[in-house]
Amino acid sequence: MLRAHVIHSLSVSPAKHRGSVLAFSAVVLFTASAVSFAAGRSVTSRKTDSAPYLHQRLPIKERVTDLLSRMTLSEKIGQMCQYSGVTSDSKKLAREGLVGSFLNVVSPKEIYELQTAAVKESRLGIPILFGLDVIHGYSTIFPIPLAQASTWDPGLVKRCAEVSAEEAHSQGIRWTFSPMVDIARDPRWGRIAEGAGEDPYLGMVMAQAYVRGYQGDSLSPRSELLACAKHYVAYGAAEGGRDYNTADVSQITLRDIYLLSFKAAIDAGAGTIMSAFDDLDGVPASANPFTLKTILKGEWHFKGFVVSDWDAVGELIDQGIACDSAEATQKAVEAGVDMDMVGPYHDHLEALVKSGKVPISVIDDAVRRILRVKFKLGLFEHPYVDVKKAETSLMLPKYLKLARQEAREAIVLLKNENHILPLSKDMKSIAVIGPLADDKHDMLGCWYCQGRPGRVVSLLDGIKAKLSPQTKLYYAKGCGITDTSTAGFAGALEAAKKADVVVLAVGESGTMTGEAESRAFLNIPGVQVKLVKQIVALGKPVVEVLMSGRPLSISWSSRHVPAILETWFLGTEAGNAIADVLFGDYNPSGKLTATFPRTVGQVPIFYDHMNTGRPPSRTNHYSSKYIDLPIGPLYPFGFGLSYTEFKFSNLRVKHDPNVADGFIVTADVKNIGKLAGVEVAQLYIRQRCASVTRPVEQLEGFKRVEIEPGHTNTVRFKLTPYEISFINAHMKRVIEAGSLEIMVGGSSASHTSTKVNIPCSIPVGEKVQIQE
Repeated sequence: MLRAHVIHSLSVSPAKHRGSVLAFSAVVLFTASAVSFAAGRSVTSRKTDSAPYLHQRLPIKERVTDLLSRMTLSEKIGQMCQYSGVTSDSKKLAREGLVGSFLNVVSPKEIYELQTAAVKESRLGIPILFGLDVIHGYSTIFPIPLAQASTWDPGLVKRCAEVSAEEAHSQGIRWTFSPMVDIARDPRWGRIAEGAGEDPYLGMVMAQAYVRGYQGDSLSPRSELLACAKHYVAYGAAEGGRDYNTADVSQITLRDIYLLSFKAAIDAGAGTIMSAFDDLDGVPASANPFTLKTILKGEWHFKGFVVSDWDAVGELIDQGIACDSAEATQKAVEAGVDMDMVGPYHDHLEALVKSGKVPISVIDDAVRRILRVKFKLGLFEHPYVDVKKAETSLMLPKYLKLARQEAREAIVLLKNENHILPLSKDMKSIAVIGPLADDKHDMLGCWYCQGRPGRVVSLLDGIKAKLSPQTKLYYAKGCGITDTSTAGFAGALEAAKKADVVVLAVGESGTMTGEAESRAFLNIPGVQVKLVKQIVALGKPVVEVLMSGRPLSISWSSRHVPAILETWFLGTEAGNAIADVLFGDYNPSGKLTATFPRTVGQVPIFYDHMNTGRPPSRTNHYSSKYIDLPIGPLYPFGFGLSYTEFKFSNLRVKHDPNVADGFIVTADVKNIGKLAGVEVAQLYIRQRCASVTRPVEQLEGFKRVEIEPGHTNTVRFKLTPYEISFINAHMKRVIEAGSLEIMVGGSSASHTSTKVNIPCSIPVGEKVQIQE
């Protein structure tokens, strides 16, 4: 959502993304036309306490209808406009009732003043909706969303979203542009860091966890934060993994992969949807009547409102479907974009309506949706932030404890040769080396809202807190993240030679992922790999702590480094969480939610691909594979080791007596190791013969189970009709008769299986029905 319109009140670079204003109050240059638009509104009678729309006991539908009937055209259009930051004109817009929402206003005092102007000084007293990119925390920063998904713990993700909502609400923010529910199958795309990864089922589960964490079980005055599922739709399918690029997907793929997580978010109660930057099959997502009106508002009966991404309406000109901003405005609003984020609506909508080019019914529908959400959120009854309370509502000890818990669960153990891990706290000496070892800023990842690097626990600090006083610790940076110089290697090698074990912290910077951060290469950047090779050549036990916002190509490390932890960007409690895992205070349980390729030449790569007519075969030259790479990924979807071992057996399937066409699946999981641990049991299905090609496997359930050494737990899944259905060639969701393979195991590449017969074909409803 980057635009150069944003000029910071402090000297910071505007070259990142919309979130770069979050640590500072932003100043936005409004066009002169916005001011003239504000000045040109006709003013009639002011609100009175007897106005029906002010009566809380009346049904929301009646309140919306009454308020809409009192509004001038200018006031209606004002509700459809969102501005960024505070300018000299902001209060005037609020007093005139010509603004529906602000984003990037982060001062509780400024929020209070603007809201006071809107509620007490405008003619109708319509409150402003204040929004902000609260993506993985407000001040207490949790792991990036890709890492949160790696916990496979939606209950924990929900609790962390609740904390994000509580902190944001305490500062006057009532709307977050989260969750990002785009399915991402190309790790070159920087925004893979912001979502749940490559799988639509996991994407649905996590989408609902975030929405319910932000809003509660339904949108109501008790909701702390209004959710916004984004970016609608297929934004994650950008060609070449290049942000903002075209997406070209079939209808079956659209409906069976990319739309599912949005439908799940809506079924969980998400009040708003953000339209995307991409064009889908030649029609930009922010002017696409098929996706916005036919599917979203038609087939799905979505009653919330759609907000554009940052100036996505204005960018319709560059996309080539509008000759000027007036035409862009007309196409976006008629397609179903109800609110315009810092775009041209305020310049052109009034003239378009008066000229007859845009029917007033289109405006009324958009405003009705916006007002309905404001009423449901309780903004008319509770519009103000408590400025005094705001000062003491952030980074509470219980919030930090939760952040540490989620960060520990997000860590994925990729390799542990000869059981190097966990480390002893009483070792004689340890070297902590690498550009990310004592880094605090990058631990926050992308979109870190009001997070402060000074409050972050670095890996070095976390390790120091674990060691006994007798243990000697040697630290050396070695090089910067993107350095081309090896000048710092000598100090790093000297530190490593003195130590019994080496912890190497390498990877990306936090600013290398997120919006506009696509990468052509997936290697660890700079000279870091050279540093790793020289450290490993010393023959010491080495643990590579990999920090990234996407899967990286780490083939050399996978072959030569004894132990590897993927720790992503874990937020405020990063160092403590990683140290907990390194020293065995927490047994790692994280699982990958995005496939790790051997090299960038394999991407896009994902586990639930089609089989093709010539499946990959080592013995058949004429099969679907690369001639210069082994078959398969470096690390598959769902993969993650533990300090103990688990064995799956006794897979059983029977028809669910309470659900027609559903199944009960059970399997035994035994801890055959020496430590207690958590395994994520994963349920996959495959239909080998159907009317359309089906994936080689697809996730349809998972359970986290904690098991003591030597003990066996039985996991139980309810496989619903929705979960075994798919979109057929007629774009209908159906179950088809035939043999269904059911698999349960610890990853997409390791499971036990059985088969059941589906006796007949039946249609299935579109309401998302997934396991609890």
